[in-house]
Amino acid sequence: MSEQKLKGKVALITGGAMGIGAACSRALAAAGATVILTDFVDKEGEQTVSEIIAAGGDARYLHQDVTIEAEWETIIKDISTQNKQLDILVNNAGIAIVAAITEMTLEDFHKQNAVNLDGVFLGMKHSIPLMADTGGGSIINLSSVAGLKGAPNLSAYAMTKGGVRLLTKSVAKECAQAGNNIRVNSVHPGIIETAIWEKMGLPMEDGANRAETREIAANSVPGGVLGQPTDIANGVVFLASDESAYMVGSELVIDHGYSA
Repeated sequence: MSEQKLKGKVALITGGAMGIGAACSRALAAAGATVILTDFVDKEGEQTVSEIIAAGGDARYLHQDVTIEAEWETIIKDISTQNKQLDILVNNAGIAIVAAITEMTLEDFHKQNAVNLDGVFLGMKHSIPLMADTGGGSIINLSSVAGLKGAPNLSAYAMTKGGVRLLTKSVAKECAQAGNNIRVNSVHPGIIETAIWEKMGLPMEDGANRAETREIAANSVPGGVLGQPTDIANGVVFLASDESAYMVGSELVIDHGYSA
């Protein structure tokens, strides 16, 4: 186990079963936090919890669709009842749909908005009251480098991630103005080796496609380095801890110079 800088804290991570979310769940638990991870893939979620517990951490899994407000109400009520507090929220759940603007269906456009933007909005809306009542905390919203610069065939995705960026900044100012001791910041991953590439048409189980993802990094990232989920998780732990106490409405870009 690593340094217990988050000992006594309670953390909620959406989309916590796989990829960056799972890495964040493991890292927060290793830093001492009690972790509640949510997702809609129950097998993978329970597996991640088992791994955290086996490593000496404290975690549990709850099924959640982040686009449904009633489920957010249930999750927060559960945490309030069982844990009595909420100190860290990581709005990580997200999807990426690849399509030219002239080819994307309105259904896919709405679906991506619902997960990537509505989910973050609902997470903050329902978590902030509990966090404020129990002493404040840190909210970390996962945006993307696509929220900082345009990307062909990812225009709608970039729109949602740009929306997360400014939603973060606006709510950060609301919380500062309210004096509720809640900090809100965003994280902007670059090209990271996760299963999101499978959903974008690049299945990560396949060796050739895994190599293709590395080729994307080689062609676009300075030094050609493909990032790992732990690279993002380390930044999330930093933002969750008191080490980042003066960061409010900030953007933590973790992309090996991709957007520089």
